[in-house]
Amino acid sequence: MATVMPAGKSFPLPSGDDLSRLPHEALPTMYDLPSEEVNEPGVPDEFHIFQPQLLRETFQPSTYAPERVFVATDLNLYYTLRNTSWYKRPDWFAALGVAEFYDDRKLRLSYVIWQEAAPPYLAIDLISPGTEQEDLGRTVRNPAQPPTKWIVYEEILQIPYYVTFNRHTDELNYFQLIQGRYQSIQPPGQRLWLPEAGLGLGLWHGVFHRVERQWLRFYDAAGQWIPTPLEQEHQRAERMAARLSALGIDPDEAP
Repeated sequence: MATVMPAGKSFPLPSGDDLSRLPHEALPTMYDLPSEEVNEPGVPDEFHIFQPQLLRETFQPSTYAPERVFVATDLNLYYTLRNTSWYKRPDWFAALGVAEFYDDRKLRLSYVIWQEAAPPYLAIDLISPGTEQEDLGRTVRNPAQPPTKWIVYEEILQIPYYVTFNRHTDELNYFQLIQGRYQSIQPPGQRLWLPEAGLGLGLWHGVFHRVERQWLRFYDAAGQWIPTPLEQEHQRAERMAARLSALGIDPDEAP
């Protein structure tokens, strides 16, 4: 039976961090690395539940089959074999070309970068008063501490798009990886098109979970907001009611 490196142990890597030269079965997996941190505080508010849910429900890339897209909320993202206890936890992220289920059949406990086909394509963090400086890349790394979130996203994982949203001010920041560095971009109408995914991200004012406010959600190539499953049901019901009315049947009295 292969020996698995214990979580938290640091060990030398081949030159250039070439993971292909390491025996795959000897690397720690999501089963060896914890999915939770006992001393870490929980989700701060309901917005951190509802907003990721809306993102998940409307992230429907036109360029990938649903089973080749992975979306996660508040999931540990382990990013380096140099120290397998180091992780970041984006509020929401999506990876393209990655199996929806681990080994095509299992729910993930964590996202372990050396076991996956690709790093995240898009990461989104919802700014809280205590995380704003790190979320916006304004903190300086302490050499005795793990890399900052910004360093991990930009330099180690090289996530193509990083977005921050402050629900208290509705401030939205888009960052795109250009020549190896994040650059702030300001797309027209605050709508960011994601070409590899075949959809866009923007601010929508509407009601979700009976809360009316500004929300982040995805739109299609025609510029239309991608409907949630509940919205799709309402649309189907409205179309059916219209057909019945056209036939002279009162929808409220239809069997």
